[in-house]
Amino acid sequence: MRIFKIILSFILSLSIFSCKSKYTLSGSNIGKDVKTFQVNSFQNNADIVEPGIERIFTNKLQDRIKDNTELSLTNSGGDLVYEGEIVEYRVTPMTATANQRASQNRLTVSVMVRFTNKKKEDDNFEKRFSFFYDYTGDALPTGATLRTALDDIFERITQDIFNESLAKW
Repeated sequence: MRIFKIILSFILSLSIFSCKSKYTLSGSNIGKDVKTFQVNSFQNNADIVEPGIERIFTNKLQDRIKDNTELSLTNSGGDLVYEGEIVEYRVTPMTATANQRASQNRLTVSVMVRFTNKKKEDDNFEKRFSFFYDYTGDALPTGATLRTALDDIFERITQDIFNESLAKW
């Protein structure tokens, strides 16, 4: 039985490493010739501008790709290029109390992303990614509430961008 497991592991390893693409535990499927990526600074073009969120988003996207691939981050000439802008930052009341006050608000952030794969142009896309965070009506989207909201929103958006560009799910 032990020999069978060893042989099976060897065959499985051989088949994975002989494939044309690199597969990682994160589920990414990256061509072997892709070595670098760059994330250009995202601009904040939303109607309501929350200062600094463009930098936070850019860093979170860089971290998502660095943490889930073996690609090297570069400032220019990357095999994969991510660029775009924050196009929406909106607070919307979701539910109201009997005296017409918001009991729950929703912060929505949308990001337009242009992805370029210089090694495989069929993978290029321009797409809008969006997510939201609900919080109590008596809280303001500042301080700890804003940090928590942006962490949740950018976690989801960067995962969606990663899946769309590299995991192909």
